[in-house]
Amino acid sequence: MSLIGIRSFLKCGQAFSENLIFNTRYIATTSLRRNNAPEGKTTQQSENSESSPPPPTGEQPQVSEDIEKFTKEIAQLTEKNNELLDKYKRALADGENLRNRLTKQISEAKLFGIQGFCKDLLDVADVLGKATETVPKEEISEKNPHLKSLYEGLVMTEAQLQSVFKRHGLEIVNPLDEKFNPNYHEALFQQEVAGKESGTVVVVSKIGYKLHDRVIRPALVGVSK
Repeated sequence: MSLIGIRSFLKCGQAFSENLIFNTRYIATTSLRRNNAPEGKTTQQSENSESSPPPPTGEQPQVSEDIEKFTKEIAQLTEKNNELLDKYKRALADGENLRNRLTKQISEAKLFGIQGFCKDLLDVADVLGKATETVPKEEISEKNPHLKSLYEGLVMTEAQLQSVFKRHGLEIVNPLDEKFNPNYHEALFQQEVAGKESGTVVVVSKIGYKLHDRVIRPALVGVSK
């Protein structure tokens, strides 16, 4: 409502300024015509209009004073109009910036609103991963049908959980044999490894996760010297 009121006020100020300019020009033009009219024509017009009262002797100074007065008023109104226009533009810019910030916050809330929930589920994923890793592969056979069924169930559950993670933008960060990146990895130790370039990840103690390119848990790694 305030922006609409400012806009209406600016239009009224502009209309009033144009009115003053028109009146000033009209008065100035009339005065110049009277001063520049031929003497004979002026005498004839005076004779033809005997019933009209003679023009006052102090008309010319009065016209000059009116023009000066109107000029000052126009300058003041123009300055006020420019000031209000500047405030109006600033208000529009502030409103646009606020709208952009709110739009960005809403967009980020949609993308990262599940960040806390995802962090809680990472512990579940870690437990499932450890459970499948600790099962001896040689024991998974038809001789142990119960262990085999349990192992296959854990693997399917882990795969389903990772599928849900991926569907919602949560991805694994497993940087084994990759270059160390402090934005995604957290170095726990350094060690010399033959055949590995310095700064290469040689051990992944705990995999990391990122949600839409935002790291919610860095990978815990060991780096080669």
